[in-house]
Amino acid sequence: MKTLPELFQKNDDWRRQIELDSPGFFKTLENQQSPRFLWIGCADSRVPANQIVGLMPGELFVHRNVANLVNHTDLNLLSVLQFAVDVLKVEHIMVVGHYGCGGVRAAMEDQPHGLIDNWLRQVRELYLRNRKTLAELPDDGARLDRMCELNVTRQVINVANTTVVQEAWRREQPLTIHGWIYSIADGRLSDLDLGVQTNQELRGLEADSYAS
Repeated sequence: MKTLPELFQKNDDWRRQIELDSPGFFKTLENQQSPRFLWIGCADSRVPANQIVGLMPGELFVHRNVANLVNHTDLNLLSVLQFAVDVLKVEHIMVVGHYGCGGVRAAMEDQPHGLIDNWLRQVRELYLRNRKTLAELPDDGARLDRMCELNVTRQVINVANTTVVQEAWRREQPLTIHGWIYSIADGRLSDLDLGVQTNQELRGLEADSYAS
């Protein structure tokens, strides 16, 4: 017996519409995937990667987790990254945060949240390092939004320092890492101007980050 029949109906509607718009789409998609982009984003259900940038299945390789983190001990993330860079040969990696991120908010709160606190440890440390500067902002909403931006910066640096990216740059493979942020309130995607494609640019970003 099928469960959640409404979702299967939506799937039928979706695939029929795709075939109407692009006859033979799924047959072509079945043969290969060749995305130029890797999206590292938040698991928040309100931030659908493909829809935000208007790309079809097969055009965007995606990894999502709570608060769009890049931890150097996360074998899931590292495996996705390695496959994207070494096998798919993506040219762009976008770290995409979003304003009002619940994971970032939890890391800023002075109370326990259970198991998730272990995952958010690096965000908590980033918050504590910037707490004095953040306190100068007018309200909690502004502080949270700024922390979401700071978190994207930190994760761009983390991606660039992985062995996967370092090896790609060493062999002169074209690869640029971007830092973007999404507003759930109006659907706008913004570039935080954090793009790096060399170690020289990375060191500059690191210097600016630690100076802030």
